[in-house]
Amino acid sequence: MSKQLIEGVKVRSLKPITDERGWLMELFRSDWEEFERFGQLYITACYPDVVKGWHYHKKQTDHFICMRGMAKVVLYDPRKKSKTKGMINEFFMGERNFLLLEIPPLVYHGFKAIGGKEAWILNVPTELYDYSEPDEFRIAYDSKEIPYDWEPKMG
Repeated sequence: MSKQLIEGVKVRSLKPITDERGWLMELFRSDWEEFERFGQLYITACYPDVVKGWHYHKKQTDHFICMRGMAKVVLYDPRKKSKTKGMINEFFMGERNFLLLEIPPLVYHGFKAIGGKEAWILNVPTELYDYSEPDEFRIAYDSKEIPYDWEPKMG
């Protein structure tokens, strides 16, 4: 990947292994550098053209894989001590581009289903969801705190 990544973000291309019977794809392995620990596994769905964002975690690292459809996943780095403070990263991931995307704590993230189809994102966070004190902090997708416009870039 040629563009600069936000500090702490990691991206791994996922490659299907095919034969005449079908295909298999390893999604996340404990011997990969992205693996830190296992909290839980969940899937979230996003309807076409709906933005789910922005939010961040103070403790949790997320590991996103778009399993169905296509999603535009956007990250924003607000961290004062980060070398990439103020940087935005966009990732177009899913059935046409399988990626494992590691999102570190304190980095805002959101996503939008693109291509007119529902998108399913699988997440393997490092922490369990705490129902009594969720490690989840939100702002509106169109907040002026983040210099990003979710509309498609045509041109």
